[in-house]
Amino acid sequence: MKAIMYHYVRPFNPDFPYFKNLDIADFELQLDYFESEFGFVSKADFVAAFQEGSVPKGVVLTFDDGLKCHYRYALPALQKRGLWGIFYVPTQPYSEGKMIDVHRIHLILGKSDPKAVYEQLQTSLREDMIDQAKLAEFKQFTYRTQDNDNYTLGVKRFLNYFLSYTHREQIIDELIEEFVPNYQELFEDFYLKPAEIKEMQDAGMVIGSHTVNHPVMSRLNPAEQSAQIHDSFAFLEQTAGPLEPLTFCYPYGGFHSFTDQTEAILAEKGCLFSFNVEQRDIESGDLLNRPQALPRYDCNQFKYGQVRQRSFVG
Repeated sequence: MKAIMYHYVRPFNPDFPYFKNLDIADFELQLDYFESEFGFVSKADFVAAFQEGSVPKGVVLTFDDGLKCHYRYALPALQKRGLWGIFYVPTQPYSEGKMIDVHRIHLILGKSDPKAVYEQLQTSLREDMIDQAKLAEFKQFTYRTQDNDNYTLGVKRFLNYFLSYTHREQIIDELIEEFVPNYQELFEDFYLKPAEIKEMQDAGMVIGSHTVNHPVMSRLNPAEQSAQIHDSFAFLEQTAGPLEPLTFCYPYGGFHSFTDQTEAILAEKGCLFSFNVEQRDIESGDLLNRPQALPRYDCNQFKYGQVRQRSFVG
């Protein structure tokens, strides 16, 4: 059984020429490809597998970040085929009315030449801003499955992993003011609306937690991790009603992004399963022995899952 991870599924936007998204046409082609090569696992069979330990054959589709394009483009494509998906929603956009920092980074890198962004970032960095605790680990294990140029990789690593959380938001504020000063105008149509979250669950989709504000969970203490998990679930349950099954996925993913304590908190919360990012199939041992760290492929590991190549002028 293969779990597949998606983020942005949308048409090309010329205002953000460097933005990395899966074109909706390629998403549809990839669904056709999965149907012909593997088939899809039903929701009932997937949930039952955690009790039985028998692994159904086929594909499970997951979508991260609670993005509007999931409602506008991905949902109709699934419904047209009679498919279901798991949609993982971070809750800060609703509880605080703020865009999540990782998405502001995506807008910055999508709007401008990554080299210019990287060079601007370097002018703001100081050695005391770098969190040294996990620096070597994060250099080794982050972004290994993404196709990033060196400037994009540098920006993502500094802003998402290397910078102390004490300084991170301020640096992103400075960059977005430089490169996307109108980003607040995009906020209104960037995320799912609460009514859309409920509509999707009522239509047979599964809604799961993706924390409050998308932190690297391994950088938080247990109390902070617990708050990210419990507060996000509380909002989603208030918005959509009872969540069945209860499920979570780790921001960023990879074993470097969470801890044994994270898994313990999720198990205590009653999560049936949680998704990691690990490029392999789900096996019986995963379902029975470590359901809070299920492996999951990025869609770009399969045919039609790559960002379309574009030519830039100037």
